[in-house]
Amino acid sequence: MFVGTQLPWPIVTITVVGIGADGWDGMSPEGRAELETCDVLVGGQRQLDLVPEGTYEKRPWPSPLLPALDELLAELRGRRVGVLASGDPLLSGIGGTLVRRLGADAVHIVPAVSSVTLARARLGWTAEETEVVSAVGRDVRAVLRVLAPRRRVLVLSTGAETPRELARLLSDHGFGDSAMTVLENLGGAGERRIDAAARDWDEAAPPAIAPLNVVAIECVGTAYSLVAGLPDEAFEHDGQLTKRDLRASALARLAPTPGEVLWDVGAGAGSVAVEWCRVHAANRAIAVESRQDRGERIARNAGNLGVPHVRVVTGRAPEALADLDRPDAVFVGGGVAGEGVLTTCWHALRPGGRLVAHGVTLEAERVLAEQYASLGGELTRISVERAAPLGGLTGWTPARAVTQWSVNKQP
Repeated sequence: MFVGTQLPWPIVTITVVGIGADGWDGMSPEGRAELETCDVLVGGQRQLDLVPEGTYEKRPWPSPLLPALDELLAELRGRRVGVLASGDPLLSGIGGTLVRRLGADAVHIVPAVSSVTLARARLGWTAEETEVVSAVGRDVRAVLRVLAPRRRVLVLSTGAETPRELARLLSDHGFGDSAMTVLENLGGAGERRIDAAARDWDEAAPPAIAPLNVVAIECVGTAYSLVAGLPDEAFEHDGQLTKRDLRASALARLAPTPGEVLWDVGAGAGSVAVEWCRVHAANRAIAVESRQDRGERIARNAGNLGVPHVRVVTGRAPEALADLDRPDAVFVGGGVAGEGVLTTCWHALRPGGRLVAHGVTLEAERVLAEQYASLGGELTRISVERAAPLGGLTGWTPARAVTQWSVNKQP
């Protein structure tokens, strides 16, 4: 991977130009001028077909793209490279990938009007009221995280099947009455609009949908909050679940902020990892669980709650923690008393990171007390009682008390 000044070619030899469905004629004069000076023009086949032949060589992207990208860039070093991207290259596009690979100084961006901007213009939706979710090369279940009554959502489709997948997903999760609008070939000669309720999509939609489409959703349904502490019944579990009140307490101390990484060690049902990722779309979590069946259950919970990118690692801590992305926060919900578990987590934690651990046994309490004496932080014993029938009356039923240790790692 090449970064910044370590590039094997002069700075600014890659130019990424946005192109719309109207092709070459609709491209900005700056974009056309940039491409006309290129030695090689790289893009998807559909995009390359929109550009006339010139002095440049046309090269379609390899498939799959990301594993072959660095090799392709190395092959093209020393040549002036133009890259075609749909609309705004930095909106879930190749422009962002190249900037991350090469550094911002090495990539010149010439944007066009994005499909999101065109879609909002057709619908009269403002930017501030519109949530955008990309399904391009991603799991479409990510849309479940942003569903909420009266919310407006735009989904960037990966192809012709995305609208049907979305309609079924909405219907299966209580949003079948939501209005769906599919906008095909925005800005091109074949632009078309299709409207139907999600639950009626299979009957109301035409048999063929253009691969280039954006799906607009006006949400009707009942959704879970993004605030920590989802109901326990939101998760599939076998009893190994960090319960709602304890989970809310742990997440308050884990204090997720956008773009951070969490380790959920001894994850059980994965509830802490799932809620961490629901806070913000850029958050990532790695759920470490020793049992295969529970790992599969974590993946189902993550998908059903709109965060299918939660990574599940099956194995026993601390051995399973080796080579994982370094965490900004760690939650240890199981295996606290295991030899080396807390020590490994603490050493891996980034400076400024947060660690929260729960224990219910005497052995786990002893380990947490020792860690508290050594590293400080906050040691809390949490008891929760819930009202339940008692004969013909109502009484309090106590749950098992949990000892919680939380600590911040100084920068």
